[in-house]
Amino acid sequence: MLQKLPFSSLLSLLFFGLLLLCGSEALSEDVPAGVRTYLVKRGHRRSLVVTEHGEISAAEISTGTKGPYHIQFFTLEPNSLLLPVLLHADMVFYVHTGNGKLSWTDGTEMKRMNLQRGDVYRLQAGSVFFVQSNQDSERQRMRIHAIFSNTDEDVYEPSIGAYSSIRDMVLGFDRKVLQAAFKVPEEVLEEITSATKPPAVVPAVTKDRKSVYWELEDRLVGILMGNKHKKTKETKTFNILDADPDFENCNGWSLTVDKHRLRSLRHSNIGIFMVNLTKGSMMGPHWNPMATEIAVVLHGHGMVRVVCPSTANESECKNVRFKVKEGDVFAVSRFHPMAQMSFNNDSFVFMGFSTSPKRNHPQFLTGKRSILRTLDRGILAVSFNVTNTTMDQLLNAQEKALILDCTSCAEEEETKMKEEIEKERQEEEARKSKEEEEKEREEEEARKKEEEKEREEEEAQKREEEEEQAKKREEEEREREAAAAKKREEEEREREREEEEAKKREEEKEREEEEAKKREEEKEREREEEETRKREEEKRQKEEERRREQEEAERERRRQEEEEKQRQEEEEQEEARRREEEKRQQEEQRQREEAARREHEEARRQEEEKAKERERREGGGEQPEEEEVEARKEDQERKGDEGIGRRTLRKVWNL
Repeated sequence: MLQKLPFSSLLSLLFFGLLLLCGSEALSEDVPAGVRTYLVKRGHRRSLVVTEHGEISAAEISTGTKGPYHIQFFTLEPNSLLLPVLLHADMVFYVHTGNGKLSWTDGTEMKRMNLQRGDVYRLQAGSVFFVQSNQDSERQRMRIHAIFSNTDEDVYEPSIGAYSSIRDMVLGFDRKVLQAAFKVPEEVLEEITSATKPPAVVPAVTKDRKSVYWELEDRLVGILMGNKHKKTKETKTFNILDADPDFENCNGWSLTVDKHRLRSLRHSNIGIFMVNLTKGSMMGPHWNPMATEIAVVLHGHGMVRVVCPSTANESECKNVRFKVKEGDVFAVSRFHPMAQMSFNNDSFVFMGFSTSPKRNHPQFLTGKRSILRTLDRGILAVSFNVTNTTMDQLLNAQEKALILDCTSCAEEEETKMKEEIEKERQEEEARKSKEEEEKEREEEEARKKEEEKEREEEEAQKREEEEEQAKKREEEEREREAAAAKKREEEEREREREEEEAKKREEEKEREEEEAKKREEEKEREREEEETRKREEEKRQKEEERRREQEEAERERRRQEEEEKQRQEEEEQEEARRREEEKRQQEEQRQREEAARREHEEARRQEEEKAKERERREGGGEQPEEEEVEARKEDQERKGDEGIGRRTLRKVWNL
């Protein structure tokens, strides 16, 4: 029965089946909640076709304001064939691995193009195309990443898919209509309509041996083309890996492909880009003023940081960070500042599609090409509430441009992302716990209301029964009153007595309960007072102990101050005694010097007098012998006195 369904219906069934199987896994993905609109992990792609010769998967990604954007991933085993389909929307694609041939027609002529790794091209809506992978020596799979976009003329309709099978379109008509439309023999239509429908990807054909699938598709394409376009036209494509990068340094390179580089992108709303970041590098913070970016990770893994450009609606627009790896798809809207970072252990390569074929001119916030450097520094300083010097330091420090060195930046971003995930998980658990508590509380209230209602119904029923019983008793009493009035009075008195006793017993019971309650409250109050007294006693003891410690510390401080004061007084007395001793010694020294000086003066004076006396005698004639002897004796005594004076003076100076 599935074989009779159209190709698009089979795709829809596969899509919804996969959603049911993988929905719960997608929701539990270890990524922040706010990132799920920006990111589609490789394991969450929708599987459209799975055969032994190839696979087709798809992903829809939205940036929150526009989209979703539809991306498909074609994987062809070596020497396999993707059967002809009719495009419902523009298709811009990139050849990730492998090589092969693309054949297509827009209704005028058949065109053919050799495809290899790095090639990019655009097929317009309404084209019929098929792809055949080559049988190379390395047996490498051919992988093609494609985006299907809207144009000014046509709008992509998700309900009908990106393309449809040629076979399904033809065989959707009755045989009589087909025979009248194609003007072919009955046996041709019989062969075509009775054949089993092939899968979307089949083994490729050769000139020597064509398969039944290929022959059928060849006939259908030939019939649709009227069998009159025999010639084919070779067309060249653009290879993004052979082109010179727009920017390159030691940290990586980047390249964009727009309508100026690839003519087929004219009149399209899609451009192509590729970025290669070396280990520990970063595509500097920037935003795209013209287009949204939808990127596919080709190699390695990295971190992506996206900043919300406005705080107008914080519930819908938030700053996010997320980790991507090979095969993941992520999108960033225009005017959203972003930065992509590689880890320290591997490079990070991604290519993607921008929603404009015009030159985008990304605006960078840092480096030589920073847009901030073109603005007035004074105005910027006021905007950041800093000085002009600080703003100059901020803008002039980075000398590189576009792709920057950023060692361990990705690792730090990953750590912060994990912390955010853990915080969200805790908040989610708290929210669920609160909801469960609220639900339990509501259930408890509902249960109480139900019990209250049942109790009120029981009491109403009981009152009705009592009323009926009272009425019955009254009737019985009225019947007995005529014959037994006295007995009724006795019974009434007995009943009143019993009620009085019951009332007394009830009052006694209530009094006992009240007294027990009072005793319990008294015990509780005494216990609390005892605890309060103990706490106050402990507090008083602690305060007393703290006061004693303070007094002890004060006494110790005073004792130290007195000892210090006494030591200073002793030092001052010692210093005064030392100065007095030095003064006394200096006075004695001065007296000794004065005595020595006087002795020296006296000796000098006597020497002068004796010299004068000798001169006088020598001028007066011969002297008596006694006088000469006396003079010589005096001279010897004088010389002896001079020696004594000199020795005394020398001793004084030595002192």
